[in-house]
Amino acid sequence: MDKHEEFKKSVTIIYKGFVVFFAFFGIIICFLIYLVVDPTFSAFKSDETPAYTVAEDLDEDRIENGIHVRTGLVEAEGLMQVVNNCTNCHSALLVTQNRMDSERWAATIDWMQETQNLWDLGKNEEIIINYLVTNYPVQKKGRRQNLETIEWYELEE
Repeated sequence: MDKHEEFKKSVTIIYKGFVVFFAFFGIIICFLIYLVVDPTFSAFKSDETPAYTVAEDLDEDRIENGIHVRTGLVEAEGLMQVVNNCTNCHSALLVTQNRMDSERWAATIDWMQETQNLWDLGKNEEIIINYLVTNYPVQKKGRRQNLETIEWYELEE
């Protein structure tokens, strides 16, 4: 074989290598584009299993075993006033962890109205306070007791 034939053979091998490389590269690009367009690969799934599930029509005010499911509050008179007025701004857990008497609840509501833009509760205020005091009464021990009779020491520089 002369040098010209060897050169042609080399060029043909290199050419075929480039063709295979770019074909593979093109397939990868097509796959990535498809992944961007349809990340769930729904075209490859059977029609029997949907690509997503639709949640049932949930009743947000459902009560199970005496507990309001969405908030975890106890079912009792005044529950919906508490849900409608208190859980618009914060979690029901914030309400239930602060076990106070009626005077403290009234003061807290006044503070929220003065500083946190809580609307006027009108007749609902008494209903809400009664609900909270009845169902989430003050506990003798809730949080850690205040620190007393501690001998402090000064740090030396």
